[in-house]
Amino acid sequence: MAKKPSAPPATPNRPRPDEPQPYKASKAELLEFYKQMLLIRRFEEKAGQLYGLGLIGGFCHLYIGQEAVAVGLQSALTEKDSVITGYRDHGHMLLCNIPPKDVMAELTGRAAGISKGKGGSMHMFSVEHKFYGGHGIVGAQVSLGTGLAFSHKYSEDGGVCLAYFGDGAANQGQVYESFNMAELWKLPIIYVIENNQYAMGTSVNRASAEDQLYRRGESFRIPGIQVDGMDVLACRGAAEEALAWVRAGKGPLILEMKTYRYRGHSMSDPAKYRSRDEVQAVRDKSDPIEHAKKLLEEMGVKEEELKAAEQEIRKQVNEAADFAEQTPEPEPGELYTDVLVESY
Repeated sequence: MAKKPSAPPATPNRPRPDEPQPYKASKAELLEFYKQMLLIRRFEEKAGQLYGLGLIGGFCHLYIGQEAVAVGLQSALTEKDSVITGYRDHGHMLLCNIPPKDVMAELTGRAAGISKGKGGSMHMFSVEHKFYGGHGIVGAQVSLGTGLAFSHKYSEDGGVCLAYFGDGAANQGQVYESFNMAELWKLPIIYVIENNQYAMGTSVNRASAEDQLYRRGESFRIPGIQVDGMDVLACRGAAEEALAWVRAGKGPLILEMKTYRYRGHSMSDPAKYRSRDEVQAVRDKSDPIEHAKKLLEEMGVKEEELKAAEQEIRKQVNEAADFAEQTPEPEPGELYTDVLVESY
């Protein structure tokens, strides 16, 4: 009689980062986070207006509602680090210290734009600011971000790549090829899944067999953390923990940021797949800017100071829009520049 096989030995617990704690921001830091989120909100609202007027062509994907994610994460980066994202990219660019007028001019296809008017809304880019796109192909930035992380490791520059993608892109095949290489080579990359609940018009639980997206790296031994993406302090706390993990040479990490977009997938999306009541409920209970404002008031920041910040930001955004409308379009010869880079 054959001997009954014994059960396989239990797999030891894999190492994983500590559970992140909300960042303990000073009043000055929280006020800066508030201003950055407000800048993105007002900038995106203005972009929506310009699109409606026909001054922005093509596609335009707004970041309204998701501001806490990029502000919380990118506030923890250093000048050595790199950022790459998909086509909902305006807010990420502003946080890379790219002037609003340069971003708005790019949206309107002007020569003064950050990509000389040739990238538009979805394909902005700036090596100088360590921002590597803006990518219209769903999930493409994940593979490219993995390459950026390889570059950081190869050059030993101490940098980390922050690669953003959405819940829809999380189902793309190249994402998992990238996960495999990143863990195999212990690359310095944080994969940020901005789970705004809807991949275009399909809710995440209808499109994903595993809708707890922070678990998507488990088969590659990549740990994941789920974060309240509507709380800027929770986002910054998660960034601190993730960066400490990756900078220690422990390999990649996944952050699933549970957030929500208030507008349609793009400006052409009427968003009929969800009710107005659903959107309003999130605005009422979880708006990241209102949450930060409430915390600031509890810290003693006066209403007058917050109103002054709002007025200054509106002025900045209006000036960016005026600049974008008045600056000239690219010369026809610009079609032939920056098309090919030869490397020897």
